[in-house]
Amino acid sequence: MSNDPVYDAVAKAKRQRESGNPAGAAQTLEACLATDPHCIAPRLELANIYVYDLKQRRTGLMQLDVLLDLDSDNIEVLKAATTVKMTDKHLNQEVDEEYRKLVQLVAARKDPREFGAVCAAYAVFLRLQLTDFTKAGEYYEKAVAACPDRYEYHQDYAVLLLNDLKDYPKAKHELEEVLRLRPESASAKKNYNVLMQQKFNADGTVKKTFWQKMRGH
Repeated sequence: MSNDPVYDAVAKAKRQRESGNPAGAAQTLEACLATDPHCIAPRLELANIYVYDLKQRRTGLMQLDVLLDLDSDNIEVLKAATTVKMTDKHLNQEVDEEYRKLVQLVAARKDPREFGAVCAAYAVFLRLQLTDFTKAGEYYEKAVAACPDRYEYHQDYAVLLLNDLKDYPKAKHELEEVLRLRPESASAKKNYNVLMQQKFNADGTVKKTFWQKMRGH
């Protein structure tokens, strides 16, 4: 044991959680918070236990709201909150505000891997929950610029470009990046071949749509 009771409580709770006793872990953290309700670390661990282990999502969300009241600029709290709340459509505005704050805070830390991960997560939220495809594209651009060797970001951006933005030249580039990073990817090869066959001419130019042909464009 250390001389820090909060550290000891969190460490004990993690051991309990890992050994298959999340209820015991929650009790340990609740007892810790009874003496210091403003402490961030045990409450964040408790929120995760309620959401992911005990499947008491509402209670976990209440803990996250308390954490945001205690420290609305805490990056780890914002990451946890946006991850948990991003699938609840009635919380879309709240989550969007939290993501925008999170992006700004993480950008100031100048860690490209962390910045890329947050931008990619925000892009997923923008695409699936807000259906703001243009803004989602902007954040995928930030993600791939920060981490050009993360094939997942190129892959997810390609899906957005193909299915939602219909920007086939950019989709072609992103699929080429996926193949550069994962040359063995059968799905990327298939998607790339289909794209080239359906949307591009033999000379590499984009095929005209039916209406473009009718208008003589």
